[in-house]
Amino acid sequence: MIEIFNLSKTYYMGENVIHALKNVNLNINEGEMVAVIGPSGSGKTTLMNILGCLDIPSDGTYRLYGEKVNCMRDNQLADIRNRRIGFVFQNFNLLQKLNALENVELPLIYRGMSARERNRRAKAALESVGLADRLDHKPSELSGGQQQRVAIARALVSDAPIILADEPTGNLDTNSGKEILSILKRLNNKGSTVVLITHNNNIAMNAKRVVRIQDGEIIEDREVS
Repeated sequence: MIEIFNLSKTYYMGENVIHALKNVNLNINEGEMVAVIGPSGSGKTTLMNILGCLDIPSDGTYRLYGEKVNCMRDNQLADIRNRRIGFVFQNFNLLQKLNALENVELPLIYRGMSARERNRRAKAALESVGLADRLDHKPSELSGGQQQRVAIARALVSDAPIILADEPTGNLDTNSGKEILSILKRLNNKGSTVVLITHNNNIAMNAKRVVRIQDGEIIEDREVS
């Protein structure tokens, strides 16, 4: 599903040159649950942004379903993000003026789906994460764990086969964090490919495979026993 060859990302900040990624090679198969782990500044967020088509590499190749992503135009990348990738962020990224149902419907609006079908799909997605009774609640009326479940429902509603979760438990208490990880594992067991970005070893151990990154390079890639 995901193939990365000799991928590098370099940032130029005035006279400073930052090598965020250095000749990274990585393959992720359909249906895997992979944790990418590393400390702050290791390059894991840069890697996630490239995997999610939010950024492009300076050098190297990124293929998604065999298509060479790093040569695509902005509108093509936006289409991939909308149809193939669901995002779950640490800060939830929900619109405060919209209720849970409306937040989950948003990706479907961009796809031009009818209001009736959007409503049906969004309700089903919220029900799948245990929020069928919170459809009309705005983010300020939900706990952190509930807001993250809304974000997961939004990632699911487009039937995107890939879920990129960037520190999804970072702003949650321990119990809420366990609930979110349980949902992600359940989705993976149903066939979704999950890439979990984290700095926490205990979080990473919930995946089936751990890729450790440091100073822009992959230093370990192993299955979790």
